[in-house]
Amino acid sequence: SLSLLAPALTFNVDDFGARGDGSHDDAQAFEKAWKEACSAPGAVLVVPKKNYLLGPSAFSGPCQDDTTFQINGIIRASGDQSDYDEDRRHWIVFDGVDHLVVQGGGTFDGNGLIWWQNSCKTNKALPCKNAPTALTFYNCGNLITQNLNIQNAQQIHVSFEKCSDVEATDLHITAPGNSPNTDGIHVASTRNIQISNSTIGTGDDCISIVDGSEDVEAMDIICGPGHGISIGSLGSGNSEAHVSGVTVNRANFSGTTNGVRIKTWQGGSGSASNIKFQNMEMHDVSNPIIIEQNYCDQDEPCKQQKSAIQVRNVTYQNIRGTSASDVAVEFNCSESLPCAGIVLQNINLQKIGGGSTTASCNSIDLECIGLVSPRCS
Repeated sequence: SLSLLAPALTFNVDDFGARGDGSHDDAQAFEKAWKEACSAPGAVLVVPKKNYLLGPSAFSGPCQDDTTFQINGIIRASGDQSDYDEDRRHWIVFDGVDHLVVQGGGTFDGNGLIWWQNSCKTNKALPCKNAPTALTFYNCGNLITQNLNIQNAQQIHVSFEKCSDVEATDLHITAPGNSPNTDGIHVASTRNIQISNSTIGTGDDCISIVDGSEDVEAMDIICGPGHGISIGSLGSGNSEAHVSGVTVNRANFSGTTNGVRIKTWQGGSGSASNIKFQNMEMHDVSNPIIIEQNYCDQDEPCKQQKSAIQVRNVTYQNIRGTSASDVAVEFNCSESLPCAGIVLQNINLQKIGGGSTTASCNSIDLECIGLVSPRCS
């Protein structure tokens, strides 16, 4: 006889007092619904097709196994900056939840305009302050995020921090190209994460991968506008950082300020190693391939330092298209700890509108295989 699985327990946020009228803060109703869903195995929290306004919200575990957050509607962030006085770094956080699925085709809208206008990157006269990450997954294992729209984040759109065994697929992340610090997907201290079939266009990195991350795979990514796909920055403030086992496969960059970038500060220690960038198309990209080991994102010049992050075993394979800058390949490696085991294979980058590009290569152990254009002189 066929045994039928019991239907999932569903918890609709409207049943807990959420109005979904776009003007009342429904955070309390969401947190009540979450508390119930979290304590029932296999529960589904449902966000119907309405507009929900939410102030800062934390959905914390541990929960019973297999919790689903099903967002069909729109969740929009409160635009009142005073709502974030207790914590300016986060809007929505999923904290310590294992076996979580967040899905549904709905939208998380960070309502970021007020934050962008008050950013020191927009107005140099203003002090530099933190702004919230729209969606943070912290200390979550066996996590699936799929079929989501995340837009107009206050700063970073989606951050995976201290997570493991993550699938992130069919994410559509958008913000204006001039919105400051609005990275699409940020990966920190996370291992075994696969990002796939996603379209990202923001004012900063499409994907940024920073310290403590290992076994990171990104494939079938459309990136632009934005700053490209970055490993780093690593080693700021003389810190130690490690990133290893990164593969980016099948990516399309359009009009971005970088293609694939590794950026480290002088004075750091640790390594960025075992990295593959393969099967990529660049369209009008300013720095298609770049390793920058003298990265300096501060007002005063960075002083020369001997200590450096080791960049080693990086392969660039099957990358073609057009560069907006004359220098399409730039390896600005550390004099004290040169880049080692760097491979260029089947690279063809022309100047946008025709003409050849050049390569700039400093302090690097480099091997070229097949057609490589431009080549280091």
